[in-house]
Amino acid sequence: MSKRWQHRRPAAFELDDDQIVVGSAGEGRSPAGPTLQVIPESWSATPANTVESLRQPRRGLRWTALFWLALGGLILLATGVALTGLIENLFARSQELGWLGIALAILATVSLVAICVREATGLLRLTTAEHLHQRAARTIASDNRVEGRTLVQDLVAHTRNMPHLARARARLQGHLGDLIDGADLVRLAERELMTPLDHEARRLVGTAAKRVSVVTAVSSHAAIDMLFVLGSALALVRRLSILYGARPGTLGLIRLVRLTVSHLTMTGGIAASDSLIQQILGHGIAARLSARLGEGMLNGLLTARVGLAAIEVTRPLPFAGVSRPTLRDLMSDALHAREDPAQSLHPQSTDLDAR
Repeated sequence: MSKRWQHRRPAAFELDDDQIVVGSAGEGRSPAGPTLQVIPESWSATPANTVESLRQPRRGLRWTALFWLALGGLILLATGVALTGLIENLFARSQELGWLGIALAILATVSLVAICVREATGLLRLTTAEHLHQRAARTIASDNRVEGRTLVQDLVAHTRNMPHLARARARLQGHLGDLIDGADLVRLAERELMTPLDHEARRLVGTAAKRVSVVTAVSSHAAIDMLFVLGSALALVRRLSILYGARPGTLGLIRLVRLTVSHLTMTGGIAASDSLIQQILGHGIAARLSARLGEGMLNGLLTARVGLAAIEVTRPLPFAGVSRPTLRDLMSDALHAREDPAQSLHPQSTDLDAR
């Protein structure tokens, strides 16, 4: 049976009242007048043993890290021993061959160090762009002016190697003292610095999508189509990252591809492209098109969707003051690009029609 508690009516009292007795039921009753007993209870929401059991166990030796560390040391030792033996054999054969082996070993070591530095720099710049993106989102939400000014300064430093944005950087720094809200500072920086880059990014994505559409529509081998689509997607991701100032190396490109695929998975990019291709090829138009042309259009749209996801990942600022590009925008740009050359070939056709 459950214990039945006796309910009392609510009452108000002051803590320094003389009629209040703090203690158990049998302690210090006041002889005169009604009293109010306050019984202190010492308890915790979670017992001590439960708290101890909920704590994470202390991590001991990480065997996986130790294994890879030992394996890497063995590989380095084996490489060093093999290289030393090779140079000794070269010296045994000829003095000139030995010095040539030492020179080549030094050159390979210097090249390896340069590659490691380049990869580390690319990863660092990619991490900086990701942090700028996250900080901008937090600044827009908090509307902190100090954080906004600091973010704008860091963004200017991030784009200092882009000479075509020199005038935009000068305009942005000239307006820093005119705005009070941190969110407005971020939106101003986005309009000044990101708008030219966004236009170039849309051009790159549209060009890659059209190239993939044409090549896969003409090609008759599925393996060649897959390799070309994969190579075009990787090249597009790399170009977009360089455009927005990341300049990743091989490891950075692998990380960018992983982030792009994750973004496509979370936003449902494949489903969006599929619905769009159904709208394009619907209403009886699909019956008039060949299967190869339809596959080419689908591959082009998927490449464009990968490019849009790469823009979201590599862009150092979120889309707040500028509308994000869509597949329909890219298709509209492609149609306008096709119409403009036709108009340039016949510049007087409109005048003749008007007459």
